Formats: sequence, structure tokens, C-alpha cells
Amino acid sequence: MFRVAVSARAKKEYGQHFLVDQNILGVIGRLAELEPQDVVLEVGPGQGVLTRYLAEHVRHVHAIEIDRTLAAVLNDLPANVDVVFGDALRFELPQDATKLVANLPYNVATPLIVESLDALPNIGLWCVMVQREVADRLFARPGTKEYGAVSVLVQLAAERVGFHAVSRTVFRPPPNVDSALVAFRRGELPADFARVKQVVTAAFAHRRKTLPNSLALAGLTSREAGIDALVSLGHPAGTRAEALAPQKFVELTEVLR
Repeated sequence: MFRVAVSARAKKEYGQHFLVDQNILGVIGRLAELEPQDVVLEVGPGQGVLTRYLAEHVRHVHAIEIDRTLAAVLNDLPANVDVVFGDALRFELPQDATKLVANLPYNVATPLIVESLDALPNIGLWCVMVQREVADRLFARPGTKEYGAVSVLVQLAAERVGFHAVSRTVFRPPPNVDSALVAFRRGELPADFARVKQVVTAAFAHRRKTLPNSLALAGLTSREAGIDALVSLGHPAGTRAEALAPQKFVELTEVLR
């Protein structure tokens, strides 16, 4: 039985919604394919409900928590857990982590996932609790309103292996939006992924503009060179970013080089 603290208050500025329903833990464990040798990175442990579960099933847990007022709640975690207090987006993440399993704070979920794709090359599987709209965006198809830069980057790096809708009642306080668990397994990153990421980010920075205009505004190439690159890939000059499948951005990056 896991102890749930009652004194800690969720803070809006950190996007906190504490996980309190232990019934969801088994679903997380299944989707994360937890194994005794795993080293897990957890961002946003909150009151430690998921942290204690992970500690029972894996070799080591790195827990990163931005809210220092939770120190008293997290001071009696098992010996195979280390807790670091700080902003996960502002310091070097543990390179030995093999899985990222977390109820991600809403305000860091997308940038953290994108950063981890190449910054944490030993991560082989992600199992994250995120807003439902974020979960849908990760594996959205080209041409849909959900499809964006994060869709392209995640799909270039990984494939989805699990999905589970999550009730608002598993959190305290309950959020005003739906959530979901999504699991995805790493594939092979494209060559020069950092450059691909630059191109993808620039391409979607101005969704109402054509792709050549967006790339030119970002200073990555001229509008004319962007048009030439698109045409060479079989797309008209007026194409927008959301029309290109993920692999096409790899080809576009190579042509622009």
C-alpha cells in the first residue's frame, strides 16, 4: 500500500495535478514494460505515489521535482530513488536512464519530450501521462489540426506502442481537461537530427504561411531556395508544413543542405 500525502498543495504555476489513484499504477507498469534492470527517469514525482511504485519494480529511479515544498513528502523514499530539486529543462538530465516514466506537469510535457529524443539517447521507451490533446498531437497524421512540430519529431524518433485514456478523478486536484497515458519506443534517429529539428521547428513556427516563407523567416534559407527544395521533392511552392509527412522533413533537410 502506497502512502498518499494530504498536506501538499498543487501549484498552478508548476502545472501540478498529483496522481492519487493507485489503480492506474498497474496500467503504467504494463505500458512501460518495467523490468528489474531498468533505470527510470521520473519528472514531477509530486507526492511520490508513482515513484514508490517504480522503486519496487526497477533498479533505480531518478526523480526530478521543481517544487521544493514537497521535500518533506519525498524524504522517505526507498534507497534506490534519488530526488533532485530543480527545473528539468534547465540542467543536465541523467544519461543512464533507460526509460522515461512520469505523470508530466502540463507546462513542461511537450518541451521535455522533444528534448529527451536526442538529449537522452539511452532512453528506449517513454510512458508518459499528459493532457489528452498532447497525447493526440504526438502521433497525429499530416493534414490534421493536431499535426505539428512535436508530431514530426516524435514520429521520426519513435513508434507508439500503447495508449490509455485516463479519468480526471485519478488526480488531485482534478484537472479541467482529459488526460491519457501514451507509450512509445525509440527507433533509429535520422542523421543530423539536430538540423532536422531546426528545420521542423522553423517550418511550423508560422502555420498560416507557406513552408518556404516560414523557413526564410527563421533565417534557415531564402524563400527561393525553399521553393526549389519543395519542388524537387514533388510539392508545389505554396505547400504548408502540415502537408508534409515526417520523413519528408528529413529529405527536405538534406536538399536544403
